[in-house]
Amino acid sequence: MSPKLTTVAFDADDTLWHNERFFHLTQEHFAELLADYTDKDRLMQRLLAAERRNLGHYGFGIKGFVLSMIETAIEVTEEKVPARVIAQLLEAGQDMLQHPIELLPHARQAVETVAQSHRVLLITKGDLMDQERKLAQSGIGEMFHGVEIVSNKTPEVYARIFAAHGDGAEKSMMVGNSMRSDVVPMVEIGGWGVFVPHGLEWEIEKADPPDGHHRYRDIPDLSHLAELVEQIG
Repeated sequence: MSPKLTTVAFDADDTLWHNERFFHLTQEHFAELLADYTDKDRLMQRLLAAERRNLGHYGFGIKGFVLSMIETAIEVTEEKVPARVIAQLLEAGQDMLQHPIELLPHARQAVETVAQSHRVLLITKGDLMDQERKLAQSGIGEMFHGVEIVSNKTPEVYARIFAAHGDGAEKSMMVGNSMRSDVVPMVEIGGWGVFVPHGLEWEIEKADPPDGHHRYRDIPDLSHLAELVEQIG
């Protein structure tokens, strides 16, 4: 009998290593810089709206985030934002692009263990240079049989990747902290979608879980992944 599962793919940011907390810290700094012009709640609402508008232009990642902050600063100050504030936002973005990589608990062990019995992939989205830097610094890049850095995670993208690197979506699993990007589109094409909550969640990545679907699973952290993979077979 052929195995039910031959390929396991991992998301990167906030699944294998910390990422969202740097965005939150920068947003706090952003609010401080614009405190004379607007309150924090209104500023965050305007920033989120800008990020939504700009995804189609800039894609996911730090560079698009910084441009959205600058755009929001111009809007809320009615084009009066000081040049020094723009400079500090650019500096904050550069700092984010250089932050050291810190693996999440159980990440290394989870990848190592699953790689002993299954093909393991890394599928991440965002800025190419930044994602390549983080993977190189993570110390686990050599464990993966394939790496895909994509502009977005859609059912079509997953179907292409798992056809190229594995035995199709039906024999593949996607593991990640984003319900919208990692789980729902994978389940939609007949694969296994495994949700690993991170705690900090970007509003744009939220979605309703596919509760009741026989190929949806959630685990509290990556220490439970190897057992789940073994159960599925």
